[in-house]
Amino acid sequence: MKKSLLLIIFAVFIFTSVSQAKVVMKLGHFANATHAGNAAAKMFADNVEKRTNGEITVKIYPNNELGNPPEVLEQNILGVIDMSLPTQGQLAKYSKKFGCVMLPFAYDNYDHAYKTLDGPFMEWAKDDLDKAGLVFLSNWEWGFRNLTNSVHPVNTPDDVVGLKIRTPPELSNQAAMEALGGTAQTIQFSELPMALKQGVVDGQENPVSVIYAYKIYETQKYLALTGHTYNSMVHVMSTKTWKKLSTEQQKIVREESIKAGNFMRKALQDAETEQLGKLEKLGMKVTRPDVALFKAKMGPAYDRMKASVGADNVAYFLKMLEETK
Repeated sequence: MKKSLLLIIFAVFIFTSVSQAKVVMKLGHFANATHAGNAAAKMFADNVEKRTNGEITVKIYPNNELGNPPEVLEQNILGVIDMSLPTQGQLAKYSKKFGCVMLPFAYDNYDHAYKTLDGPFMEWAKDDLDKAGLVFLSNWEWGFRNLTNSVHPVNTPDDVVGLKIRTPPELSNQAAMEALGGTAQTIQFSELPMALKQGVVDGQENPVSVIYAYKIYETQKYLALTGHTYNSMVHVMSTKTWKKLSTEQQKIVREESIKAGNFMRKALQDAETEQLGKLEKLGMKVTRPDVALFKAKMGPAYDRMKASVGADNVAYFLKMLEETK
């Protein structure tokens, strides 16, 4: 009898341990299936599964399959979706510190952005996400945003005056375009190709990789490499899911998140020069304006950003940027 009872207890223990060990996680994001963001997500999923010996499986849902970015992020916080890749602009709803990341013309180059965001910024902002119900795993990539339009080349700020420009709902992009004399109009990214085709707006702003991958060149003849704002995907996980993982599993997830983000960064940077050449061959006229002229116009944009995210936050972030140069 005792032997039978011990066998039953042992069987229940084994079953419970196996059940707890198997975790299937959903990762939703907005990049399309061919974008480097999705390749990085696959890399992350594959490596996590291998390193946990199949204890963790990650199912990836690209191209807004689980909803638009704000919806996915909200579901992530609730624990309905385990992980997502929002931008800093989307996270600004839950922490105003993230609104500072996209200050116009804030960074000297990619390395400056990485040194700031991976270092002091992450330490500054991670507690806010924790309070919101998210674990800040790592920063991935999206890139420096550039301006396209279908009207004329952009070489100086005056060339932006009067242009109707689609921006995402982030204030930083809207404020930057309006400080240059353009009219900013928020349109869902999924609706952008049709809006450009129908002439609802004259232009839009996005990284080179997006302009190429999403065939923006089909309706936009002119590309100005303004690099006016920088942002990235941010890999976050629901705190509820995080707490289900063992310490070792958490370590693996974080390490593989960083590796995937670094892969995405390199992939997009390596491809950018080649993509610019391809865009020119596809008929886009590429200009390289003096960005100092554009930066000099950003006073009103910075005033609006201070009013939105807090003057103290902006001041602290600018100090951070100076120290990481």
